[in-house]
Amino acid sequence: MDSMEIKDALIQAVKELLEVSHIQKGEIFVVGCSTSEILGKQIGKATSKETAVTVYNTISSILKEKGIYLAVQGCEHINRSLVVDRECAQKLGLSMVNVVPQLNAGGGLAVAAYEGLQDPVMVEEVCAAAGMDIGDTLIGMHIKKVAIPVRSSVKKIGEAHLTMARSRLKLIGGDRAVHFKE
Repeated sequence: MDSMEIKDALIQAVKELLEVSHIQKGEIFVVGCSTSEILGKQIGKATSKETAVTVYNTISSILKEKGIYLAVQGCEHINRSLVVDRECAQKLGLSMVNVVPQLNAGGGLAVAAYEGLQDPVMVEEVCAAAGMDIGDTLIGMHIKKVAIPVRSSVKKIGEAHLTMARSRLKLIGGDRAVHFKE
C-alpha cells in the first residue's frame, strides 16, 4: 500500500470516528500505531519514519482543524506514555514525564508527533474521548470510561488491523432514572 492509499484510508476512518463519537473541541483523540504492522511486518520490527510522518500529518491536520487535541501513544519501551502539545497538557492538568521517543523506543508515530508538534511534551496518561489503534497497539488504557467499539468501513490501514473506540457518559441511576440521548 502506498502513502496515498494509507492517507485515504486514514481520512475515511478518522472522519467516521469523529462523526459517531461526537468528540468536542478541546477533547483528546488518542492514536496508537505500529508502522511495522502497516507495512505488513511484525510490530516493532520494521519501524518506518516515512509511514509515521504520513500517518501523523494526515490525522493531525484533520484534528487541528476541529480544535481536537491529538495524543500519540508510544510503545511499551516508554511505558505507553504519550506525546501531546504542551497547551493540551497544561489545560487538562496532565502529568508530564521525562522521555523523548525514539524509533526503537517509542515508535515511529511518537517520533513523528514529537518532531511535528510545535511544543511537544510527554505525559503519563490521558482520558481520551475517542481513539484509533492501528496495528493492535493497545490504546484502551487511554480511553475514558465507558469505551464503546466503533465499526468502520475501513478495516485496515495498510496491512495493520484497525480498531477504533469512542466513549460515552456512564449511565447512573436505577429503574426510575431518565437518561438523555447522546
